[in-house]
Amino acid sequence: MAMADLSQLSINQATTRAQWTLREAAEGYARAGVPGIAVWRDKLAECGVGEAARILAGEGLTVTGLCRGGMFPAADPTGLRAAIDDNRHAVDEAVAIGAQCLVLVVGGLPAGSKDIAAAREMVRDGIGELLPHARAAVMPLAIEPLHPMYAADRACVNTLAQANDLCDALGEGLGIAVDVYHVWWDPDLEREIRRAGDAARDGHKRILAFHICDWLVPTTDLLLDRGMMGDGVIDLPKIRRWVEAAGYEGLHEVEIFSAENWWKRDPDEVVRVCIERHHSCC
Repeated sequence: MAMADLSQLSINQATTRAQWTLREAAEGYARAGVPGIAVWRDKLAECGVGEAARILAGEGLTVTGLCRGGMFPAADPTGLRAAIDDNRHAVDEAVAIGAQCLVLVVGGLPAGSKDIAAAREMVRDGIGELLPHARAAVMPLAIEPLHPMYAADRACVNTLAQANDLCDALGEGLGIAVDVYHVWWDPDLEREIRRAGDAARDGHKRILAFHICDWLVPTTDLLLDRGMMGDGVIDLPKIRRWVEAAGYEGLHEVEIFSAENWWKRDPDEVVRVCIERHHSCC
């Protein structure tokens, strides 16, 4: 068997979140030769931003993203202001650990609301208010469209077309995180990936992150039953070709939420399988 090429691989902390702290994940990924990591803010808070920055730099890891900012919609002005303040803090954290982008899971309907159009307006306005701070900090923001099943509670931006529209409207400093779990089903996916590539200009690429896993059939939990690459129905090589043809040259970030499978396994085994499947299935 050919030796796996690890140069394009990153592992999102979500993949081993039940087993490892940030320090343990950084050490474990680096020990296996994986060059990249994406960090979650709850794990960052446990460790402390300064200590996390020292650990990540010490292991020589590329930080492909900080997860997550967003969650803009709120039921009242106080909630809206709190969301903006938290996102500014997230930008500062991303800068402190040298992240390549801050991933935005934009948020769903405010409590008591059934007005998804208004929620989407809050998202647009919230990102617009955050962007000057992000631009000044030179921290790109990556909108991650989520599968429509999350429209009510997690993200009312559900397609790459919606994300591209926001990027067109709001301009510099805003891009997209393409997560195959959320967008593989979209009949317009190839066209919208190409659109994102065509929108890149002046050295600013629109596709800022590429997240990989698989969609299991059956899926027993819509949040916590993602599959390892090769165990489901997503055509990963095809989507990878589209993303790379659109100019994406970054790492491929394995992000697997798996409460009843991968989170119950030895984390070193999980990392080994990530490496093997990235080589054989992606």
